[in-house]
Parts: sequence; C-alpha cells; structure tokens
Amino acid sequence: MAWFMLVVAGLLEIGWAVGLKYTDGFTRLWPSLFTLVAIVSSFALLGLSLRSLPLGTAYAVWTGIGTAGTVLLGMLLFDESADAGRLGCIVLILSGIVGLKVLGEA
Repeated sequence: MAWFMLVVAGLLEIGWAVGLKYTDGFTRLWPSLFTLVAIVSSFALLGLSLRSLPLGTAYAVWTGIGTAGTVLLGMLLFDESADAGRLGCIVLILSGIVGLKVLGEA
C-alpha cells in the first residue's frame, strides 16, 4: 500500500507542477485551487508512505515520477523540445525509479 500511495503522490506532483503553469501566477481561481489541492495531497501521501518506506528511496521515487512526468507533459502540452537527449534522460530517471523499487524490496 505504501508504494501505491507513493506512486499516486508522484502523479499528483506532476499535476501540481503542470498546474502551476496554468495558474498564471495564482491569478486564475480554478487552476490555482487544483494546484493547491494537488500539492497538499501529494505531500500528504508522500508522508504516509514514509511510515514504511525508507526516506531516501521514497523521496527519490517521488521526485523521479514528478520530474519524468512533468518533462513529458511539457513536451506534449507546451511544445517543449523532445530531442533524443531529453528522452534518454527520462529513460535514465525511470530506470532509477525501477531500480530503487527493486532494491527496496531486496
């Protein structure tokens, strides 16, 4: 259950990071509310997952999911560069997440 909460927390991190772009400096009500709810929920689930997961592993997985997802959505939603170097780095981040998950269960 802790890993599930951590993955959802990471997905919510993607949501609030992308949401920040839509808040227009927190001048738009609905995007701002969504972003704030996503931030609080993401941190709450991260905190709950830390009850049984190691801090370093959980934090690295949480930020890795958030980073990779935010970069991918930046490419899809905001026409950011999708060159081979960036895509390769995302693969490395995701490989690190999988590695931490596998080693965390060893």
